[in-house]
Amino acid sequence: MGSMAELKLPVIDFSSPRLEPGTAEWTAVRDEVKQALETYGCFEAWFEKVPVELQKSMLGSVQELFDLPLQTKLRNVSRKPYHGYVGQYPMVPLYESIGIDDADIYEKVDGLTTTLWPEGNMNFSKTIHSFTEKLSELDKMSRRMILESFGVEKYLDEHMNSTNYLFRLMKYAGPQTTDPKLGLVPHTDQNTVTILCQNEVDGLQVQTKHGEWISTRPSTNSFVVMIGESLNAWLNGRLHTPYHQVMMSGNRARYSAGLFTVPKGGYIVKAPNELVDEEHPLLFKPFDHVEFLDFYYTETGQRAKSALKAYCGV
Repeated sequence: MGSMAELKLPVIDFSSPRLEPGTAEWTAVRDEVKQALETYGCFEAWFEKVPVELQKSMLGSVQELFDLPLQTKLRNVSRKPYHGYVGQYPMVPLYESIGIDDADIYEKVDGLTTTLWPEGNMNFSKTIHSFTEKLSELDKMSRRMILESFGVEKYLDEHMNSTNYLFRLMKYAGPQTTDPKLGLVPHTDQNTVTILCQNEVDGLQVQTKHGEWISTRPSTNSFVVMIGESLNAWLNGRLHTPYHQVMMSGNRARYSAGLFTVPKGGYIVKAPNELVDEEHPLLFKPFDHVEFLDFYYTETGQRAKSALKAYCGV
């Protein structure tokens, strides 16, 4: 499997005020993003448009949410897998999560808030919405850079309009032991792009192409940006989709949050013709992401080394 070694994720600085499409700064960062995603499938992004205090407030809101009684958290239900409350799983007993669809829309966040706090909690709604809204800028910049890198920026509007956001709040309980315990099983994300942040308790590990595991230690003001299977399918396999997991030790809880860019139901994920040639034959048949997820959560989908290949691989 390889070792933890001294490998580190690439760190890419998105904080320049001159970081605009067409500038030298943009081109330089775009090249770094492409190289990082080809090699690691992810990178650590410095992104100062999310103020440190807002990030701290958001993580405080995550803790406030998971401090609620279990019966209250169970009110958050969804027909979509892993979009409602997730917890009490014997396979990953340390893990809990709650999802918020369209968290960049204030009314959607406030709907969850009202479900969990019938008396209201305006601070929670405002903090989660503001954080999501600002972090979505990093997603949009990253995706624009990716499309430009492969010369398919003419599809940018279609690509941006084909997705919405799921904001997932997560807690990993401290296992009360110094021996590492599994917080979340190794997996690849099935969506488009994932952006993760955490409190000061580490645990996220990312696997390289060569099977080595890297322990990530993002600092305040930085976020881990990772591509999912759906984006890699759209790019006809030009990038690397990384396996990742969470390992926990000690007695402190790890609180984290992820902004997941997800293809909308009904949108067909299909590689542009420009990315299919003799050197890069088509890898996946066109598919609807929501229909693919129905397969992914079946026993067959969960057993497959690559659920996407099993579902629609050429």
